[in-house]
Amino acid sequence: MPPTASILEEAARIRSLFLATGAVYVKADVLQPAETLLDLYGEDIRARAYVTHDPLKGEMMLRPDFTVPVVQMHMESRAEPARYTYSGKVFRKQEEDPSRPNEYIQVGYEVFDGKAPVEADAEVFAKVSEALDGLHLRAATGDIGLLLAAVKGLNTIESRKAALLRHVWRPRRFRSLLERFGGRSPVPPTRAALLAASDPMAAAGAEIGLRSMADVAARIAALKEDAAAPAISGEEIALIDAILSLRNTAPNALGILRDIAVDLPAISDAVARMEQRLEAMARLGVAVEALEFEGNYGRTSMEYYDGFVFGFYAAARPDLPAVATGGRYDALTRVLGQGRAVPAVGAVIRPDLVVQLRGQA
Repeated sequence: MPPTASILEEAARIRSLFLATGAVYVKADVLQPAETLLDLYGEDIRARAYVTHDPLKGEMMLRPDFTVPVVQMHMESRAEPARYTYSGKVFRKQEEDPSRPNEYIQVGYEVFDGKAPVEADAEVFAKVSEALDGLHLRAATGDIGLLLAAVKGLNTIESRKAALLRHVWRPRRFRSLLERFGGRSPVPPTRAALLAASDPMAAAGAEIGLRSMADVAARIAALKEDAAAPAISGEEIALIDAILSLRNTAPNALGILRDIAVDLPAISDAVARMEQRLEAMARLGVAVEALEFEGNYGRTSMEYYDGFVFGFYAAARPDLPAVATGGRYDALTRVLGQGRAVPAVGAVIRPDLVVQLRGQA
């Protein structure tokens, strides 16, 4: 269904706010190469993206978001600092709720600034808040960087840290690994039998598939290293849980995180950045005293964000998705920039939801 005139007008209004900051208006192809998106998100993205095959270009996807093509464009231009805005349709499968649209307009704002990343975080949040002024939305914030730093600081082997980091955005799998690495749940029976065998390769036949015998042997060696490693202490797991269960106003959360950092120094830098970010947001007129902070926020729907994350929600309409979401995604620029990273933060707004909440639809 084509967007109504009111939705297009709202998209233009929001875009004009971002253009006023000096942002450059950019466009992205509706069809995007599937290979790049699959490399970033894994096969999970197939469950929510529309995939097709082009005889010349190979597997393609209807644009699930703008961030990836905008980052690719920016990494080629090498301009810094830089600001971009865009608007257009994105396409998402809706397997659980048929009432939600599978195509809708997004308006976005992206800032690439390696010299003042904290100020950029505050700017993006403040500009989105300005665009949504008058809607009486609830703003939620979080910081994936705190959890990433906490995991990297655990007193355990690197392979365990890497496994946990891979699944930060999959809370169930993350919890399962944390319980096993902490000795609170048993090793899966098939793995236990494999490790108990004197020669796991004795009954192996000819090599079949993409993995060689050397690959399998390396994997078994890694499993044995994991089995021999001491369990992650209960104290460290409790500190991770304290971060994930934290839910308070941002200033109070900051105080609690400072206390946690005493026992988990690895998060100290992330806590300092949070404090600087709140100060920068306050300078831009954001009422940080009432701002909500959730230690677990962003872990199920913001899989390429690795720092500050936020969303705006209609408290009176819990049936609606987020009106706007955003956050920092430095690691994504490193992947798409082939090792060259540029600190980046951005956000998207749903103008159709803005119109709906204003009663104009």
